[in-house]
Amino acid sequence: MFKNLFGKQLSDSINEKAYGLLDKADNTLFYLSLIGIGILLYDLGFVHREGEKETLSNFYVGYSLLLFLILTLRLLLAKRHGVSKGWFVVEYVLVLLLVGGIIVHFLSDQFFGGTGAEQFITRNFFTSGLIVYTFLIELSKRSINLYRIRFNPALLFVFSFLILIFIGTGLLLLPRATVGGITLLDALFTSTSAVCVTGLIVVDTATYFTLFGKIIILILIQLGALGIITFTSFLAMFFEGNASFRNQLFMQNIMNEEKLGETMRTVGKIVVFTFTVEAVGAAFIYATISDAAFAGVPDRIGFSVFHAISAFCNAGFSTMTAGLNDVGFRYNYDFQLVIICLIILGGIGFPILFNLYGYLMEVSRNRFRQVNFDEKYVHTSRIVTVNTKIVLITTAVLLVAGTIIYFITEYNSTLADHTGYGKFVTSLFGSVTPRTAGFNTVDMTQLTLPLVLVYLLLMWIGASPGSTGGGIKTTTFALAVMNTVSIAR
Repeated sequence: MFKNLFGKQLSDSINEKAYGLLDKADNTLFYLSLIGIGILLYDLGFVHREGEKETLSNFYVGYSLLLFLILTLRLLLAKRHGVSKGWFVVEYVLVLLLVGGIIVHFLSDQFFGGTGAEQFITRNFFTSGLIVYTFLIELSKRSINLYRIRFNPALLFVFSFLILIFIGTGLLLLPRATVGGITLLDALFTSTSAVCVTGLIVVDTATYFTLFGKIIILILIQLGALGIITFTSFLAMFFEGNASFRNQLFMQNIMNEEKLGETMRTVGKIVVFTFTVEAVGAAFIYATISDAAFAGVPDRIGFSVFHAISAFCNAGFSTMTAGLNDVGFRYNYDFQLVIICLIILGGIGFPILFNLYGYLMEVSRNRFRQVNFDEKYVHTSRIVTVNTKIVLITTAVLLVAGTIIYFITEYNSTLADHTGYGKFVTSLFGSVTPRTAGFNTVDMTQLTLPLVLVYLLLMWIGASPGSTGGGIKTTTFALAVMNTVSIAR
């Protein structure tokens, strides 16, 4: 009995010390990620002398080794404290990638050369990527502390946008983010436009920003459309394995979710759905464009990813000076149809898409049982909500009416040099894009006055609730019209 008691005390003491070491390892990793991201931004954002490049290269090797040791230690300690399976899998993958990054670094030292972007890609790609990845993980874990702040969730959501705008402004001011420098006001405007997914620009995105600057803009668009709190909450939920009651209450206010237990699951669905649609959209864009318009495959891939994200997030940013009215894309109707689909999916709203998905799954299951097991078809009522019906009907009416009006008013103007099929696609594109996205496949200065007035109405209405677009929302417009008709009757 004495032995058992002594053994239990010894085990508890070891566990307590292991937990203390685990906590210290977590804190050390967080501070290391801050140092790493700072050095990385210095490396990417500033022009360096020859000696500094070698120093930074050596830093990446030492940093990777140190990170590898701390992660290995944390993995060994964490086994005693029931960490979620997903967390373990990602941590193991992270360790393996770190080792791979170090190996790639030393191999590239022997077999690759080059300076600037080439050096970064060939020598520091894995290490730099893992610095950002580790930073996001550690930051997301600590974002849970935000839920303990007694602060209005809506105001905190607004402040998160302001913080993101200011961070984006600072990044765009870095010397290597632009070709010839940028003023504070232009950087602030561009950052605000990207985060708020408006698509307005005061400098040419295609020629004014470097690859680094365009990546910054793309990240701002993505975080702005999803909401930085939504994104960090998803990562925090994944790595923690579950969410507390306070976490769910906090996110419920931001997500407008009716069921408390579904809040964090909805957050996960939004993030996964967004990345999936953007990836599929990028693949379709890549398939509809030719190599002739690009310098190489990486340039073509970059174009596809940028425009897929910009279209789904309804941002309207383009890497071409003339936008989608560029000569190489003005008559590429298949490409325009992909952009149209991405804009509609992004602007129709996540609640509507999830509701439709639930309805289609229910119908599919019933049909499958009916065909394969001769079961009687069971109709489940009220799967499609009233909100979904209002959004779908209003969106369809606006798209059809906008397309017809565009076709009629612009037939002899901006549609004059298009074929019959091209006139239809261009008219449809012109109906979709003003409500939320801001892309253009025609010269906007040549639009007729009647269409400009219609555009003002479409821009005012905007997208649907819970989407990546803005405006007064389709439901507000539909209810206002129905209320007006009701009063008139």
